[in-house]
Amino acid sequence: MINKFLGTGVAIVTPFRKDGSIDFKAFEKLIEKIIKGKVEYIVVLGTTGEVATLSKDEKNAILNFVVDTVNKRVPIVRGLGGYNTQESVNCLKTSSFDGIDAILSVTPYYNKPKQKGLYMHFKTIANNSPVPVILYNVPGRTGVNMAAETTLRLANDVKNIIGVKEASGNLSQIMTIIKNKPENFMVISGDDSITLPLIAAGAQGVISVVANAYPFEFSEMVRLSLKGDFERARAIHYKLIEFMDALFADGSPAGIKAALEIMKVCDANLRLPLLTVNKPTYNLLTDLIGEIK
Repeated sequence: MINKFLGTGVAIVTPFRKDGSIDFKAFEKLIEKIIKGKVEYIVVLGTTGEVATLSKDEKNAILNFVVDTVNKRVPIVRGLGGYNTQESVNCLKTSSFDGIDAILSVTPYYNKPKQKGLYMHFKTIANNSPVPVILYNVPGRTGVNMAAETTLRLANDVKNIIGVKEASGNLSQIMTIIKNKPENFMVISGDDSITLPLIAAGAQGVISVVANAYPFEFSEMVRLSLKGDFERARAIHYKLIEFMDALFADGSPAGIKAALEIMKVCDANLRLPLLTVNKPTYNLLTDLIGEIK
């Protein structure tokens, strides 16, 4: 099961028109760009997809559209989680998972559960999920960090949990998980800029933002790293490093949407409370895109 998620997953953006409606024409263009770029899988309805601003009907429409457009050419991971365990279970029980290969479930935000609460939350979700579960630890957004010990306990105790997207930025914590995890459990980078060193340490891939814009280059960097060809992987990494940093200068997904607008893939529109990047950042991204060959 984990083999289909080795490499690069793309945390795909949700394109919007100026009036805030979903731009499905641009969405199709983006999906085709990503698949042509030879990424391993697509993650839909995640943070980068502005899922917090979408209605239930919009989420269903996006899922149906992505499943139909992808048409089984690559695996699809659905973002599904939150701070209400029972609501997540209800969603699992009432949703269709046709064409969905796994879910990515974020640590509960806002209510700051203890580690035992995190363990029970994810165990409950995994026991009710018809597809495998990838944990998502991103304390910078949620306000709670899932300790390495909790992640490892879930990895060993719950068969349906197959990996973790680690976006804590804590290299010691991530390497502790890599060192002690069971063989059939994946550690996935949640930060583009440290993907190469994490793979060198034993991680199995990334769920990427930058791969919306540069799917071929970034996924090739990941594949080369997984093969141990770090000389060629470093060349791509350093070609993209300034661009990666610029993407997050004014927040995400504002940066990647600006880049996609510059590339004429989709407009840079976001939904409130998010705002587009400022002019200096937009100009910087324009210059960097012009320099990347």
